[in-house]
Amino acid sequence: MIDIFQIIPQCPTIRIIDVGAMDVGKDIYAPLVEKGIASVLGFECVKAECERLNAMKRATHTYLPYAIGDGRERTFHECNFPMTSSLYEPNTELLAKFQNLENLTQVVRKESIQTHRLDDLPEAQDADFLKLDVQGAEVDVLNGAERVLAEAVVVHTEVEFVPMYKGQPLFAEVDQRMRQAGYLFHQFPGVAGRTFQPLVVNNDVNKMLSQILWADAVYVKDFMAFDKLSPAKLLKMAVILHVNYGSFDLALQALLAHDAQAGTALGQAYYDKLTTAPVTAAQ
Repeated sequence: MIDIFQIIPQCPTIRIIDVGAMDVGKDIYAPLVEKGIASVLGFECVKAECERLNAMKRATHTYLPYAIGDGRERTFHECNFPMTSSLYEPNTELLAKFQNLENLTQVVRKESIQTHRLDDLPEAQDADFLKLDVQGAEVDVLNGAERVLAEAVVVHTEVEFVPMYKGQPLFAEVDQRMRQAGYLFHQFPGVAGRTFQPLVVNNDVNKMLSQILWADAVYVKDFMAFDKLSPAKLLKMAVILHVNYGSFDLALQALLAHDAQAGTALGQAYYDKLTTAPVTAAQ
């Protein structure tokens, strides 16, 4: 096991912005929080969920009840399962073709709401890591976040490959927008789907057989332009990639780019550890 903090003993705080911060289990950035090196600014427009998150009283976490988007007034579709609520209407005809989807996306209330651009919010300053889980509204958020995207170095976003919500941008449009912002696709930490009705696999209605419907996608600042990032941002990128994703090879590239600017030898020290110790898990 490799401990990057033996090489970087004083990591600056990594600032995380979480759009769609509803508690649905372990946060994807939990490894960074558990290391005590991150602060979280979360946005959750389902007010009851936002209040529940703030009630946890985590000193490094703050949550605001804003709907994040491109600044337009929109209709919010609140569903019977809060995690499926969206600025876009569920595509019931499509969802009904699959096991255990249409029944989880029943609209129980519609509300006209004002969306907020991340770039217009003074709280959303100097982000390092941006996480999006907004049920089809990813491009809307990105279109209101040019400054945030310029400041951040890693983006972790949910993407869809079929229109689970009516009119939503799909993965291709998210990918195009991210490339326009100076990012390159890095990895899919996980993909998900369902079986087509009426088939059920191993008595599990949530089991995917062949059709991928959505995934988490990770983007990083263009590794061909690391020289345009500050040493501090390169250091944070290396830590995020190492701790959160086990992307040791790209973390090394970030450290080498840091060294080229700062005159340090962190990359060599990291390389030595990578090549002399078994690589089994991120730390």
